[in-house]
Amino acid sequence: MEKTNVSDQVTPATTSRDAEKMAGFDVRQGVDNPSDDRASMSDGDSADFQGGVQRVRAITKTWSTKTLVLMFILLYLVSFVDALLSTVESSLNPYITSSFGKHGLLTVVSVLSTILGGSSKLTLAKIIDVWGRVEGFLIMLVLVTIGLILKATCTNIEMYTAAHTLYWVGHIGLTYVVDIMLADMTSLRNRMIMLGLNGTPGIASTFAGPKIASLFYANLDFHWAFGAFAIMQVGVCIPVAAVMLFMQRRAEKSGELEKTYSGRNWWQSIAHYVIEFDVVGIILVTAVFTLILLPFSIAPYGPKGWATGYIIAMEVIGVACIPAFYVWERYAPVQFLPWKYLKQPTMIGSCMLYLVMFISIFTWNSYFSSYLQVVNRLDITSANYVLNAFSLTSYIFSPIFGLVIRWTGDFRWTAMAGIPIFLLGTALLIPFRAPDTHVGLLTMVQILVGLGSCIFTVCGQIAVMAIVTHQEVAVVIAIWGLFGSIGAAVGFAVAGGMWNNMFLKELTKRLPLGSKHLAATIYSDIVTQMKYADGTPERGAIVGAYADIQRKMVIVGVCFVPLCILCTWFWRNVNVKKLEKEQTAGNVW
Repeated sequence: MEKTNVSDQVTPATTSRDAEKMAGFDVRQGVDNPSDDRASMSDGDSADFQGGVQRVRAITKTWSTKTLVLMFILLYLVSFVDALLSTVESSLNPYITSSFGKHGLLTVVSVLSTILGGSSKLTLAKIIDVWGRVEGFLIMLVLVTIGLILKATCTNIEMYTAAHTLYWVGHIGLTYVVDIMLADMTSLRNRMIMLGLNGTPGIASTFAGPKIASLFYANLDFHWAFGAFAIMQVGVCIPVAAVMLFMQRRAEKSGELEKTYSGRNWWQSIAHYVIEFDVVGIILVTAVFTLILLPFSIAPYGPKGWATGYIIAMEVIGVACIPAFYVWERYAPVQFLPWKYLKQPTMIGSCMLYLVMFISIFTWNSYFSSYLQVVNRLDITSANYVLNAFSLTSYIFSPIFGLVIRWTGDFRWTAMAGIPIFLLGTALLIPFRAPDTHVGLLTMVQILVGLGSCIFTVCGQIAVMAIVTHQEVAVVIAIWGLFGSIGAAVGFAVAGGMWNNMFLKELTKRLPLGSKHLAATIYSDIVTQMKYADGTPERGAIVGAYADIQRKMVIVGVCFVPLCILCTWFWRNVNVKKLEKEQTAGNVW
């Protein structure tokens, strides 16, 4: 979202002490097994902070309560526009891919962008820790803007995929930096309340987004939607950057923040940050998951299916990148993934829970919007109301569970309370994924799954933050987010693989003899799928094929849910109310 040359003016300080050095010391209250988990240490426990962390700590010391409230409001506006854009974009996606005759590639558009968006978080975490929060924020804004402009001008599926990848990396990075800024501005006890409140724009976007998408589709086209949001996104982000830069300047004048110079020239700085941000590591980890997962969705489009040369090459190179990544990480000057954090049971459990949850959800959710519009005859607006009942529930209950954690101080048992809810909601998908199921029941199931995943997300996020210092908050949230992105990408790949390898065959089998030659045309365009009248053999074949593939997707998704129990079992009891000291400094809430 942004970039300045400030990065060369700050000398990175050493990070705080490793977890291993804290073993055996009960530095906080409320920890059942202090030897198992790293304590949430005070500011003094991390003697040195990197430049970006020093900067934000200096800023919060110099701003007033009015400035703090102003920043909350400005960040809320950023989240509002971003949530609205995300809902509009997801509502239009089936029609955008269909406009290029590639409805089946709906998940392909998401696999690469999701992997790259998740893995880039770790590099972004280093950027905002070394350079500063506002620098990372502006860099992501630039990516979002470029991605939206390319979307507004795209003419083919390849260009749209590239544009969506840029947009999604920027979108994920933007929301990530906003979360980190909010973490900087809140104490540990209040953090999930504010993060939950900052997600409430999703309540409005759930209802407004599909309607806006429908209006753009009916009266203009998707190009105009992305052009308009590019302007709005810049308009709400610039004030945030302006306030942060102004307060940073004030901190420098007050003596709270001192500039230091690295002494490197431009070329030395480039070489330094290529190593510091481990560009090779991010390329390798992105290649591993992208090259292995993408073929499951695109193989049917190859001349010879799985025997196509480039499909085989993608799988071979993807698998070969696994040992290459291991060797590189073993000897790299700066490791892409800070493995020391993954030695902690709470961190492992929280990351694996996020991964498993997203695999389960995106396996059956990826084509659900299309299912609702084709099978249940819902329009764009109504279909996405049902689809977004899942996220709407999460937006409503996130601040409530944040209050529960603040009152009780507990997140482990709160998370376990979400397991039966998530399991019930996901299991009910199987009997209810039938053409004759009432839309109200489909909405109820979405609400149950949304409630369970909301509990997992809120508790998982506070779990990883509770075991580290302020210096490390950005890194652990990035690692946690990476696992979620990998889970989503795996879910997309499973759904895309099932759809592209099974739906066309099922549709061809069900179509009457005189219409079998239309199978490929029907398969590739959602508008064509909806044009057949009820009672026609073609309509019956389309609905039957949708019901069959959706039921199989749901069954696969349900199989992952029991793993959630094992994931939360690894967590350690950390009472955030009883932590001796907070992770932040300055005027925070």
